Amino acid sequence: MTHLHASLNKSAEQDAAPCSNVGHQREFCDHPPPLSVAAAMAEASRCYYCYDAPCMNACPTQINVPQFIQRISEHNIRGAAQSILSANELGGMCARVCPTEVLCEQACVRQTQEQKPVQIGRLQRYATDQYFANPGQPLFQRAAATGKSVAVVGSGPAGLTVAHRLARQGHAVVIFDARPKLGGLNEYGLARYKTSSDFAQAEIKWLLSIGGIEVRCQQTLGETIHLKQLQDEFDAVFLGLGLTAVNPLGIESPKLASVREAVDFIADIRQADDLCEVEVGQRVIVIGGGMTAVDAAVQAKKLGADEVTMVYRRGEASFKASPYEINWARQNGVVIECWARPEAIIMDDKLQGMSFIKTTEVEGQLLDTTTRFTLAADMLLKAIGQRYLPWSDDQHPALEQGRIAVDEQCQTSIAGVWAGGDCVAGGADLTVDAVRLGQIAAHSIDTALRLDSRLCTAIEQERTHG
Repeated sequence: MTHLHASLNKSAEQDAAPCSNVGHQREFCDHPPPLSVAAAMAEASRCYYCYDAPCMNACPTQINVPQFIQRISEHNIRGAAQSILSANELGGMCARVCPTEVLCEQACVRQTQEQKPVQIGRLQRYATDQYFANPGQPLFQRAAATGKSVAVVGSGPAGLTVAHRLARQGHAVVIFDARPKLGGLNEYGLARYKTSSDFAQAEIKWLLSIGGIEVRCQQTLGETIHLKQLQDEFDAVFLGLGLTAVNPLGIESPKLASVREAVDFIADIRQADDLCEVEVGQRVIVIGGGMTAVDAAVQAKKLGADEVTMVYRRGEASFKASPYEINWARQNGVVIECWARPEAIIMDDKLQGMSFIKTTEVEGQLLDTTTRFTLAADMLLKAIGQRYLPWSDDQHPALEQGRIAVDEQCQTSIAGVWAGGDCVAGGADLTVDAVRLGQIAAHSIDTALRLDSRLCTAIEQERTHG
C-alpha cells in the first residue's frame, strides 16, 4: 500500500491550472443552501408543535422550537427571531454550525424510518437571516445604567453572549480581544461554506447595537493587559479565551510553509478577499478526525487539490466529527484512512509525503501493528486538537484537566472572575454550548453585581442614618 512514488510521478510536471475566483466562490457557496420562502413554509408545516417538545429539551440553550416554527408558518419573522434570539443571542450562527442532526433534529418525533426530522436548523437560519436583513426596531432594550462595569476577555461565542446579556441589564461592558476582529471561532475558525457571507460580523453588529459595549481589539491577556489590572479597573471579569494552542503531532515536524496547523489554514480562507491567493497543495494530508479536520480537508479539495486524505489513528466510530460531516467529506472527494498514526514526515528540500504505522485496538488500548505505508503529499495540515495554554501572568485561576476550573455558576477560583466557553473544563466544545455557558456566567455576574450594589446601598444608608 505504498503510494508515494506513483503519486509523486503523477502530475509532477503538470502546470497548475489558472485560478478562477468566480469558480472558488461557487464552490464555497452556502452548505446547506438557505431555504426559499416556499420551502420554509412547506418545512414549517411539517412541525407538530409538540407541547413538551423533545427538540427544545435537546437544545443546550432551550430555544422554543415549536414557537419559532409556528411563527414562521404565520409569516411572523420578527416574532420567530425574537423566540430564537431571546434564548440564544447567537442563534443565527448556531443555525449554521450546530450539529443539529445529533441535537434538536435527532430528538424530533418525525424521525422514523419513513420520515425525516423537521429541518430545524435550516428553519432557524431562515428566520434569523430574514430578520437581520431588515431588523427594524430593536428586539431588546438596554436597562438603566447600573454604574457597574465588566471586562470580557475574548470575543468568541461565550464572550459575546456575556457582553450582550450584561449590557442589556444596564452594566457597562468592555470587550478585549487579541485579534483585529471580534468573533473568535465564528470569525476565524469555521469553514467558509458554513457562513459564506460576512454573517459573523453582521451578527456582532446586532449584538453591539444594544449599547453600553466598548470594543478594544489587539489586546492580549498577559501581554498588553493583565488580570490584576482588569480586577482593579472593573467590578467583574469574564474570561472567554477559547483554546489558545494546538496539540503537537508527536513526531519531528520541520518548519516548512507546507506543514501547517489546520486552524491557521482555515483562518486564512475565512479572511481571504481573493480565494486564489490561498495556497493549497495538489496532494494534501490532513491528520485528525474532528470538525477542524473535516473543514480543512473539504476546503482544500474545494480550493483545487487533486488528492486530499484524512488520516485518523482510530476507527470511524471514534471520530469527533459527526457522521453527517464525515459523509460530507466523502461527498467532496476526501479519502478517509482509519487506524493509522503518523510515523515520519518525508522530505528533502521540500515536503514529499508521510509514512504511517497501522494501528489496532486491544481491550481499549491503541497498539501499533507491523504494517507501514506512505502517502505522497506537498501539503500537510495538522488537526489533532487544540488545548488551553495559560497566559504568562503570575495570577491564574486553578485548572482542571488542563482547562480553567469553574463551578456551576462559571465562577473561577479567583473571586470576581468568571470563565466560559472552550477554555473551561467540562464543556462540549460546541458553539451552542459556549453560548449556554456564557448565559450562566452572565446571570451569575449580574446577580453578584446587584447584590454588591444592595450591600453598598445598605451600608451607606446605615452610615447616613446611624
